Amino acid sequence: MRKLIVGLAGALLASSMVLAHAADKKVNIAVSIPAADHGWTGGVVYHAERAAKILEANHPGLKITIKTSPDGASQANALEDLTTQGIDALVTLPHNSDELTDPIRQVKAKGVFVTVVDRALSDQSIQDLYVAGNNPELGRVAGKYLKDKLGTADVVVIRGLPIVIDEERQKGFDEAIAGSGIKVLDKQFGNWSRDDAFKVMQDYLTKFPKIDAVWCQDDDMAVGVLEAISQAKRTDIKMVIGGAGMKDMIKRVSDGDAMTPINVLYPPSMIATALELTVANFYDQVPVRGKYILDATLVTKDNAKEFYFPDSPF
Repeated sequence: MRKLIVGLAGALLASSMVLAHAADKKVNIAVSIPAADHGWTGGVVYHAERAAKILEANHPGLKITIKTSPDGASQANALEDLTTQGIDALVTLPHNSDELTDPIRQVKAKGVFVTVVDRALSDQSIQDLYVAGNNPELGRVAGKYLKDKLGTADVVVIRGLPIVIDEERQKGFDEAIAGSGIKVLDKQFGNWSRDDAFKVMQDYLTKFPKIDAVWCQDDDMAVGVLEAISQAKRTDIKMVIGGAGMKDMIKRVSDGDAMTPINVLYPPSMIATALELTVANFYDQVPVRGKYILDATLVTKDNAKEFYFPDSPF
């Protein structure tokens, strides 16, 4: 019996030494993301920094370097600088797919584990892991709600940027309303910006004497749209449907605001999910290669409190 106990103690000690060694393993991860130029990307920066602190505390040998960039060209330069520092993995949310595909390919060519977040590359064979919200479903959920709620309606659409995720969201929306009484009067890009969306909506209000509803691909743009409608004192518009889960919009849904009856989730915290999975690849040795797609949850007055985080920057 004593030999068994000694043997177990030795095995446990050896196991703890292996775990300690694994925790001390040196791993350098670079995070390349857009600067906080609007609410959603502000949330991305917040969650990246928060997750990095937690993960570094849990893994003493882990170093996470976060670099934000104001545009695609700056991000390409940042990727080159980060790679020369010697990294084991890259977690990146590209400014845009086409411009960043080749720079990320050059990083991958150096044997770096590549995790792409949100905005899919033009050549997806480069990435080891892809983490994103469900873009087609975000559009489909919004379109289905308008179809079911309004039946017949004149709708204007404010798109994001001419990139892959915009196309996916628009396709989901178009498929959801196909064959219904929902008529799309116009589609214009708002560039994920509340100021640009405000200007687009002002143009729509001038062009169209009757608009029943507005679909925006992003909550930041929905804020600009609501302001334009308020300033114009238009009463024909029944609702503005956004997406992403901005806390201010979730609060409006929770409060029963008729103009914002629902929201569709596309959380910026997905960057934290991407970081955690990437770290697990090195420390836990679990299979993480492939695609990790979050749900596009429909947020209503009944469940809005589950998704309201007052301390979040977004």
